[in-house]
Amino acid sequence: MGDGSGDQYFTTKELAELLRIKERKIYDLAASGDVPCVRVVGKLLFPKSEIEAWMAEARSGPGGISSPPNVIAGSHDPLLDWAVRESGCGIAAIFDGSFDGLARLSERQAMACGIHIHESGGWNIETATRAVGRQPVVMLGLWRRQRGLIVARDNPKGIAGIRDLAELRFARRQESSASQRLFESLAQAEDMTSSDLDGPKTAARTEDEVALLVHEGEADAALGLMSVASRFGLGFVPLLEEHFDVLVWRQAFFEAQFQRLWSFFHSASFEAKAKGAPGYDISELGRVKLNGAAR
Repeated sequence: MGDGSGDQYFTTKELAELLRIKERKIYDLAASGDVPCVRVVGKLLFPKSEIEAWMAEARSGPGGISSPPNVIAGSHDPLLDWAVRESGCGIAAIFDGSFDGLARLSERQAMACGIHIHESGGWNIETATRAVGRQPVVMLGLWRRQRGLIVARDNPKGIAGIRDLAELRFARRQESSASQRLFESLAQAEDMTSSDLDGPKTAARTEDEVALLVHEGEADAALGLMSVASRFGLGFVPLLEEHFDVLVWRQAFFEAQFQRLWSFFHSASFEAKAKGAPGYDISELGRVKLNGAAR
């Protein structure tokens, strides 16, 4: 190619020789999207780094990349938590925040993770791309959720927004939580930080835990979900609608455990549960938002 890029790519012939198959088979693999490739002025080229990762993923036995454990990590979501248990899928859950989930997924410590990370141009895609690069992962839409300030029943302190939290007790989430980072961003826009606020010193690690602090009178407000506020009989001040998506290794998506969970998402019992949860919209369920290593 004359610019040194030949050191970065296999030609069709070179890849066929490497895999010891006919060139025609290479074209078939490229056409079906089963092998990483790019097309430049009608010519197929195969990035060496991605081909090496693709071959390593397919390798079995000693030295191969093992399948991730049947664990779903990431952000705690009450509807997802219920579905994992109710579906009987056999997947374990480690819900310790969106950023913790991305780290576990990228290190192959989890088959999937749920995330809701606010970005300048939307939700989740840029952050997920930085975390996993062009690895064979897929991000699928799950649902949208109403997030805002959970306050005491009837909102006795008249809280209408972030600015009204000054001199009140605020319940925090852990640093690996996208909710806490979202709050810091919202507070910064009001020339505040969470450290300016009083409140419980121990971070709540789930949506239920943070609402419970308000319910039990240990905090005046928390950033949480409409559905959880409703379940605890608390007040709610809406701030935004967020996108909650799942990032899953492509191979893991087709495994029996995840397929059982995915099938349950499309069941009548799940639809009824989602419709009964205030602030949820499942119209995006299954929408492909990111398809890593696909061409």
